[in-house]
Amino acid sequence: MFGLLFRQCRQLPSAPSQARQFSATNALSISRKPESKIRIPSKKALAAKARRKAALAAKEEAKLLKLPLTEAIAVLRAAEVASPNTIYELFVKTELGNGTAVPRGRVNLPREAKPRAEDKILVFAEGRQAEEARKAGAHIVGGPELIEGILNNRHRATTILCVPSLIRTITPKLGRFLGPLGLMPSERRGTVTEDVAGYIQRLHGTSEWRADRAGNIRAPIATMQFPVEDVVTNVRHFLASVKRATGNSKEADAADRKLKSSGGTRAVIPIKKVILSSRQGPGIRISDY
Repeated sequence: MFGLLFRQCRQLPSAPSQARQFSATNALSISRKPESKIRIPSKKALAAKARRKAALAAKEEAKLLKLPLTEAIAVLRAAEVASPNTIYELFVKTELGNGTAVPRGRVNLPREAKPRAEDKILVFAEGRQAEEARKAGAHIVGGPELIEGILNNRHRATTILCVPSLIRTITPKLGRFLGPLGLMPSERRGTVTEDVAGYIQRLHGTSEWRADRAGNIRAPIATMQFPVEDVVTNVRHFLASVKRATGNSKEADAADRKLKSSGGTRAVIPIKKVILSSRQGPGIRISDY
């Protein structure tokens, strides 16, 4: 009996050997999806897109209401008839490019809208130039010893001038401190000069305007009590100063003449729009600026 069972077991067919099959998990199959190909537009396509965008912007610009300066003044005077002390505000929008310096300048309006704040002038000069600066009306005059007082806010000024012989001495310590405040002396702005007394004399009777980082310039320009002719004169005078500072004027200022003499040119900053407004009146875009 045992012999029979043994023979039957020997006669059983052996199971075929099977290779082990490996299958990818869901996580691996997801990660192996083909990468999406992003189309990079050509330069010609980008230029065409920019032209279409500019054309749409020009079409929207044409739909906006614009008035001549005298008509805008008449509308605002009618809106502020009960507030004769209200001030006209002038808004100028400039387009700043990459690396373009923020436009700024000084203007002497024929008739001031507000009492002018007095400038406090600090001058880095020594010897004869220091004496001339004191006689011209500078409030603080000295050499490198003033640096610590500026860093500690002991010396505060609205305008800082420097003679060329001291600019390399003060720049390493004051450049990062005064630069963000817009007070660091520079040759481009004319605040590094040998003629310190002449610069101080030009400051008297003028007020400074400056654009913000977005290129917006705001300034009080007149009051409702002013005759229309005085308001127009102030606006034209202020815009002339802005155009000179942004390179949109045919009249070259001192900085332009200095650049041309050295063979360089200053980039023109476009003026996008000019708006005249008041406290209760609307903001009216000016067409003849």
